[in-house]
Amino acid sequence: MPVSDDLSGMPTSLPETAIGQWNRVILGILAHAASTGPDLNDVLTAAPDFALGQAVRGLSCLLLGRAEMVVVAHQAYAAAVAGAPATMREIAFVHALGDWLAGRPTQAAARLQVILNLNPRDALAMKMVQAIHFVMGRPRHMRASVEGVIPAWDDHPARGYLLGCHAFTLEETGDYAAAERTGRAGVELAPDDAWGLHAVAHVYDMTGNARAGLDWLTGREGSWAHCNNFRFHVWWHRALMHLDLGEYDAALAHYDTDIRAEKTDDYRDIANAASLLSRLELEGVSVGDRWEELATLAERRATDGCLAFADLHYMIALCGGARNEAAVALIARMQSTQRSHGEAQAVIAHPGLHIAQGLHAFSSGEYSSAWIHLRAGRADLQSIGGSHAQRDVFDRIAIEAALRGGYMDAAETLIHDRMAHRAGKADGYATARLALIESARAKVV
Repeated sequence: MPVSDDLSGMPTSLPETAIGQWNRVILGILAHAASTGPDLNDVLTAAPDFALGQAVRGLSCLLLGRAEMVVVAHQAYAAAVAGAPATMREIAFVHALGDWLAGRPTQAAARLQVILNLNPRDALAMKMVQAIHFVMGRPRHMRASVEGVIPAWDDHPARGYLLGCHAFTLEETGDYAAAERTGRAGVELAPDDAWGLHAVAHVYDMTGNARAGLDWLTGREGSWAHCNNFRFHVWWHRALMHLDLGEYDAALAHYDTDIRAEKTDDYRDIANAASLLSRLELEGVSVGDRWEELATLAERRATDGCLAFADLHYMIALCGGARNEAAVALIARMQSTQRSHGEAQAVIAHPGLHIAQGLHAFSSGEYSSAWIHLRAGRADLQSIGGSHAQRDVFDRIAIEAALRGGYMDAAETLIHDRMAHRAGKADGYATARLALIESARAKVV
């Protein structure tokens, strides 16, 4: 069997004539490029027994959080095993796919981490470890992984993408100044690295500096124009900055033109949309009939049961669209989830269920119940995955539940706790809520 080296210098069981296409797949994964799927399909059409390619196909399907893609991932696993992987690296990727299919995504990441420890320049393993830990809400593992390989990447052709990954992990673990420096350096090396670009945007979100965030993103649209649906997420960040500045019309314009440019039912796209609409409504902004299409899509996807992060954003959409029957059914499905059926299912059972119940109670005007459930799930909210910025919508709703339920002290404590995780600074949201609490207390006196 032929063995050729990929762009990281890793041996791969592909003929030399196919390595260029495979390298485009790797670079596409690093850059979140829309071309990655078609490129991978071309590789597997030419070499269907390429075990590493099949393993990457399967892992990518699982990252989509869709029930029908689990079936495809099983097919990819069967093809990978039948393909008789030629190297220990390929075998590890195949086993990692099997781990996740067995309900153990963190074991999948650990298995790939072993390969990365042995081959620290392996760009594919580096990015896949980051992706799995991200979905499972493990930013410290993400940071430790990437920092373990940095010394080996000085002359790596994909060094810019590594810096982008490092920047995001620095931001998610609270090292904001280093995250900004690293992210900017990464974008200089890899101008199409939307992940690194958005890591810097995260810094501005977490430090309450929306105007600087807009300045950073404006004029760099080409850095994410090539992306798959990740481009919608970068536009979401821009909309959040307008929201924080009170520029609601601009936020809605981005919603219509950019964030929902394609009416997909990808859970990440629904999350972008639902969380923005929810934030706008908390500010008293009318969003018109925009909930309707999201609620319809969320109702169709609410039986997936793949990831708590997806379920909770489906719940936001269902509540926003007044689909009470579907919301109750989603809660019932989450209640029936068996923690023993896998790591993702354990997260759905807790804290997912508490948060879902809190969201539903809030939409029903049952603010005391909402506060109880949201508070019960908040301590473990990190485990649902996503970023601080994405999970912030649940903090905002919890604060609103406390405020509307009359629990002013609890609301104030939560606001200050939120600020403590955001460089100790108050963004527009915190400033407005603290002023509201002060005003309410003055009226009582």
